[in-house]
This record gives sequence, structure tokens and C-alpha cells, in this order.
Amino acid sequence: MIVPMKKLVVFVSTAARDSALKKLRRLGILHIKPTVAPVSEDLSQIERKINQTDKALEIIGNGTGQPNSTYEAEKAFETVIEILDLSLERPKISGDLELLKERLHWYSTWGKITRNDLVTLREKGIYLHLYVVDKNQVKQLPKDKLVQIVGQDKSRLYLALITESTEEQLEFKEEFIPEADYDTTIDELKAAEEHLTTIDERLAALEAERENLKTLRAELEKRQRWTGVRDGMGVAEAIVYLEGYCPTDSLQSVTELAEKEGWGYIVDDPDDPAEVPTLIRKGRWLKMIDPIFNFMGTIPGYREFDISFWFLAFFSLFFAILVGDAGYGMLFLILAIYFRHKYKNAPREPFWLVYVLSSALIIWGSITGTWFGFETVARLPFFSSLVIDNIATFSKDAAQVTSFMMYFTFLIGAIHLSIGHILNGLKKVNSFQALGQLGWVGVVWGMFFLAGQLVLSKPMPDYALYLLFGGAILIACFDNYLKGHFWKGLGTTIGNLPLSIISSFGDVVSYLRLFAVGMAGAVVEVSFNNMAVGGGVDNLLKGITAVLIIIFGHSLNIVLCMMSVIVHGIRLNMLEFSGHLGMQWTGQKYEPFRE
Repeated sequence: MIVPMKKLVVFVSTAARDSALKKLRRLGILHIKPTVAPVSEDLSQIERKINQTDKALEIIGNGTGQPNSTYEAEKAFETVIEILDLSLERPKISGDLELLKERLHWYSTWGKITRNDLVTLREKGIYLHLYVVDKNQVKQLPKDKLVQIVGQDKSRLYLALITESTEEQLEFKEEFIPEADYDTTIDELKAAEEHLTTIDERLAALEAERENLKTLRAELEKRQRWTGVRDGMGVAEAIVYLEGYCPTDSLQSVTELAEKEGWGYIVDDPDDPAEVPTLIRKGRWLKMIDPIFNFMGTIPGYREFDISFWFLAFFSLFFAILVGDAGYGMLFLILAIYFRHKYKNAPREPFWLVYVLSSALIIWGSITGTWFGFETVARLPFFSSLVIDNIATFSKDAAQVTSFMMYFTFLIGAIHLSIGHILNGLKKVNSFQALGQLGWVGVVWGMFFLAGQLVLSKPMPDYALYLLFGGAILIACFDNYLKGHFWKGLGTTIGNLPLSIISSFGDVVSYLRLFAVGMAGAVVEVSFNNMAVGGGVDNLLKGITAVLIIIFGHSLNIVLCMMSVIVHGIRLNMLEFSGHLGMQWTGQKYEPFRE
């Protein structure tokens, strides 16, 4: 359930500010809301250090082993600066190394000529000019000049023009001899390579400091939180104050502390639900659904619903229908048990979620007779005794199964969406708006019967129209009912009512995706099985080929099934169901100020 909150304002003297913050942090109950924007040089400096530490951690990667030194905040930050400096120096040295390699390549092409050699030649009245030209330009070379081909590659010629005059040149771009000679280049190249190796070795050695850097990061984050709360407090002369939200059942602990320390405080009901953090408390067995909510990053608003139970119940059913194979369920369950045994210190919630989903899948696959897509397994006496004919994957009357499954998914949709409106109605039970939610339940079931008629040609019962029209009337009158403003609420509702009713029909029909995707998965695995063993396996090569096809085919199908669960199984809960429940998922997480 979503825990009720109280708004709390605490007043302390300026002199007692830091002491009060330490005691509130030790209590660890109050979710702080900044009174003013927390801006200060201290906060900026901490944020800068956090960014630097994050970058350093990213540079050194996942280092292992014990740190080379015991943790000291100052030394840890010096390590951060050293890592950043080395990371900045490395690309510069790498760039220099590339330039030196290019210069060395120049010498390998032209020879170990130096600028001093040119000076010596000029003193003797001989001038040397170097050029690189395309081979197709060779015809442009003057016949009356002394031009020597020094080297060539696939498309270019390396030429040397030898003259007795400084003014004689070719009409090509001239190559100039590097300032550093060959021997100097070799020395610089070796020095750069050694320097680069030293940097890499030092960065590798600093990987061992990863745990110290993570400790520094956590400490900086703690200081950031402290400084943000401190700088976000309101100031009134010699008094400072902070605002926050506290769970109702923990309020007494805060007020007792305030009275003991002589602080002033005001307790009130929250005036803006959008600012109130959401704290959800649930039974330990329901926490298994938290990994999905964490994966999606969704939090219900303070005035919304905790749908953990309904999400888990229907998601398990959706998972079973979408994946559809009891063999896969056995595989998932065995792997979950194995990894749970291997990683005993890992969080248990993901494993329990897999246990539940796998169990649901095994049950569904058993009653549909689907075991890795092999019909021969489904026909075995024990397995066939578990099958329900109306939903059997390998039924002789495929048309009947298809019709029943489509109708069954419409029924799931109607039940799912009705639960959303019933929960919404219970929340508004003291208002006439609850009648509007009752009207929506009628419309949903009317759309269920309409979908059966339009899609499956099932006759609508006589009362279906009463559900539709009676529900529409209740919605129009009470969905946006405002006490003393009946006609205003009626006008607000009627404008969007036709589209909303049509949308509810689409929502009911959208549950058809459960059957369609589940059937597609069954077709894929049956097709791969037929491809593997349909022609018989009468020699070793065919046996190996069949095994490889089966492994590849079922691996691919499992991946596709997992994608469909994410796309469709989660969507039906987060969009269709939540939409009829009126949820926006705009909540913020309850994060108390604590050590």
C-alpha cells in the first residue's frame, strides 16, 4: 500500500543548524523538500568532484583485487586527479607517436636524407627538390630536366629534381624534409612508446584503487546530500527552517526529537499531492515484482494506487500465455534454482519472480499440451491427461481452439479492465464519481460482448445493450461529477465520451495479442522441430544437424518470447489497465535524509 504522509516544517536557530541536520539524518525519516534552490560554491565543488570521480571510475574499468592502500579521502581524490591527468596525457602521446611513425615512413620512402645534406649540396651548386605525383602525370614531366624516380607505389611516383639553379622547379607540390633527422626520429619514437607503456602500466596499477574510489564516490554523494539540504533551508533572520514529508506512522519519532531538542515544528496535511513522495510498503512475497518496476523506472503518484498484487497476478498469466511452453518453464525454473544456489548472496526477489513465472508457464503449457513444441510428447498418456481440449495446441479442431482462445483473451481483458474501474470506484466510494466507475464497468462488459459478436460472430445477450447504454449514462452524469456543478461535470464528460467508449472497445480487443503472439511462438518452435526431425534421423550427421537446428530454433524462439513479454505483457498492465485505473505514474521516490 502507499503510506500516508504528513507535511512537516522544522524551525531551528542558525547556530543549531548543523547539529539539527545531523540528528535528523541519524533519525532517517524525513524526506526533505528544498525551501530555496540549493546553490553554493561548496555544492558546486562537490558536484565537480563527483563528476571527476565518475570519469576516473569509467577510465580504469572493472578493476579487481585489494586496494594498494588503505582508504583516505584526500589520497583517493589524488588518485582521481592522477587518473584524469594520465587519461588526458595518453591521447597526446598517442598523437605524437602517430606523427613520428608518419615521419619514419617518410624516411623509409625517401631515404635517410637530412636538411644538412641539402645545405652541403647547395654549397656545391646542386639543388634538390622532392615531389610526389600521380602516375598518370608522368607525361607532364619535362624532358629537359634531370628527374629521378626515387620510389613508387600503386598510384604515385616519388621524384627528385636535381638542378644547378634555385629557380628551376616542377609544377607540382614540393615535399620538404622533416626538421628532425632519422636517428632523432627513432629516439623520439622509442621514448614515446616507452612513455605510452608507462602510462598504460600506471593506469592498470590504479585499477586496484577502484574500491577506494567507489568509497570516495559514496562519501561525496553523502556530502552532496548534506550540503544540498543545508543550502536548501529557508532563512528568517536568526532562524532557519526546512520542509519535508514524513510517513504518518513515523511522525511521532520526529516530533519527539523536536520537542527534546527545543525545535519548533508545524505538522499539516500535504497541500499538493504532486510534491509528496511515494512510499510503498508491501508483503515480502510481493517484493518479487519490484525488479520489473525498477526496470521500467515507474513510481505511482502519491494519490494513485499500488498495483503490485494485480500486476504480479496478471503478468504471470500474460507471461504464461505469451511464452506458452511448459518445457521452457521447466528450463527457466531449473536455471533459476541453479543460479540461486550458486549466488546465495544475490537479491532473492528476481529469483522468486522467475519461480512464480516459470510455475505459471508450466501449468499453462501442461494444460495446452506444449512441451518444446513436440506433439509426440503431448500425446503421451500422462501429458495428454493434463490437456484441456478447448485450448490444446495440437487439437484436431484447430478452428474451435482458435475461437475459444480469442474469446478467452477478450474475457481476460474485460476482467482486467473491470478490476481497474472497481479499484478506482472504491477509492471514490464517498463521492458520486464512484457511480461513473460503475458505469465504466458496464461499458467494458458491453464491449466484451460486442467484440465477441464482431470478431467471432457470437450473438450478444439482450442485457449487453443495457450495460452499454446504462453505463454510458452513468459515466456522462457522474464520471466528472462536481458537487453543486452537475451540469458542468456533465458537459466536461460528454465531449470526450464517444471517443472514450470507442477506445475501451480497442482496449478489450487489444488483449487478443496474448493469443496471437502465443500462437506465433508455438508455430515457430513446431516449424524448427519439423525442420530438424521431419525427414527422419537415420545417421550421425543428420542427428548432429537436428540437434543444432533444435538448439538454435528454440534459443531464437525464447529470445522472441522474452521480447514479446516486455512489449505486450508489461504494456497491458502499464497502459491498458493503468489507463482504466486512471494512473499517470508521475510519482517521486521516497528518499529520506539519512546516513
